[in-house]
Amino acid sequence: MSTVGFSAYTALNTTRPADAAGSAGAAAKTGDGKNVVAEGISDFRAALQQAEGSAMETAVSGADPHAMVEALANAEMMLDAAVTIRDKVVEAYQELLRMPV
Repeated sequence: MSTVGFSAYTALNTTRPADAAGSAGAAAKTGDGKNVVAEGISDFRAALQQAEGSAMETAVSGADPHAMVEALANAEMMLDAAVTIRDKVVEAYQELLRMPV
């Protein structure tokens, strides 16, 4: 029996075609055709990559530690926002499950 592991870090760093986000639905699209959810995930991934690159650069070459702290704070803020959104979605789903049919 094989187990399939899931790594959120790998999932965020895996590039996918733009059509794969179609399951997010038309409700997540703005009037000009942009997918808000896909843009948010892209921004989140970019912030994490910037923080990781800045931390490695500071550790290896002794680059500006202020830039590293700023990038890490930005990544932490993005992570907090993602967790808050996830919590709200789970809460809404649980509320739907509690509704009488």
